[in-house]
Amino acid sequence: MASNVDPVRHRRQQFARWTKVANRSGYLLLAVAVVLFVAAFAFGFSSTMATLVMICLVASFILLAPSIVLGYAVKAAERDDIERGL
Repeated sequence: MASNVDPVRHRRQQFARWTKVANRSGYLLLAVAVVLFVAAFAFGFSSTMATLVMICLVASFILLAPSIVLGYAVKAAERDDIERGL
């Protein structure tokens, strides 16, 4: 039985799944950074808390920047395929 799965669309779906996971993880890390910052502000800053906030922020930005761009690229490619009737 022949498979009718388009390899380009299949790969695009994989990118969509990975960007979704990266988006959720990035925003979760951003929320953790905010909570840690508020806790540090309320109870006093220490070098450990500042380091944790910075690690969460940097990891968040590393995940979010490419995932947002790739998410828009996947959506644009799908929209283009639909417009061209593919």
